[in-house]
Amino acid sequence: MIKRILLLAVFTLAYAFSTHAADTALAFEGPGCMGKCTDCHSLSNEEASKLLKAERFKASVKDIRMSPVKGLWEVEITQGENVFVVYVDFAKKNLIEGKFNITPLEKLGESAPLKKVDLKKIPLENAVVLGNPAAQKKVIVFDDPDCPYCSKLHEEIKKIIEKRKDIAFYIKMYPLPIHPGAYEKSKAIVCEKSAKLLDDAFSGKKLPKAECETPEVDNNIKLAEELGIRGTPAIILPDSRLLPGYVPADALLGLIDNPQ
Repeated sequence: MIKRILLLAVFTLAYAFSTHAADTALAFEGPGCMGKCTDCHSLSNEEASKLLKAERFKASVKDIRMSPVKGLWEVEITQGENVFVVYVDFAKKNLIEGKFNITPLEKLGESAPLKKVDLKKIPLENAVVLGNPAAQKKVIVFDDPDCPYCSKLHEEIKKIIEKRKDIAFYIKMYPLPIHPGAYEKSKAIVCEKSAKLLDDAFSGKKLPKAECETPEVDNNIKLAEELGIRGTPAIILPDSRLLPGYVPADALLGLIDNPQ
């Protein structure tokens, strides 16, 4: 009997303590969003279009919804036939896209300065030359023969050298690990220093086996790593600026003719 009374007393004290603690905690709680986020935050299509400068990029806002991650709007964008999703924070200060790529909205559309590389580190004697070797302006391109964007750039290069005799392109073969057959193709092109073999590779034609043993391709892979090049195509302008990725002929000419 005494044991039962003691247990009852312990439970009574415990309940009283927990109730008091809960009341004390509530007394110290500050204001906050306890309901739906949309009770406090909103983003209209018109406002999102202005923030994302949709008109400038010839895009439109298709839909806006709450992101699964609190604090972000999920904005669905259409640009031509393409549809993609970006995120805008509740403060409407930042654009979040890709793998944690964050851009302040006020900086959207501004070009970041291109990285410069040391041209003296890049030997050109074994490069494949497109255009006039005596041309004053030399553009270096790190290419992978199985890279579709390199193939697209190759066609733009042809347009440029047809119009401009003062520009030559020096192609450094840089096969990526994601393209298993690119290494042997690169060796075959380097052994012949052949613009035709390069053209054949981009046209999808089968290349002959390399007829020489050369360290050039391995040296190019090592050099690309030292220069901070991680993908193809990688374009190095005459003023040493490094431009990653495919660029149409007109845009590329604008960069070549306007050094910084």
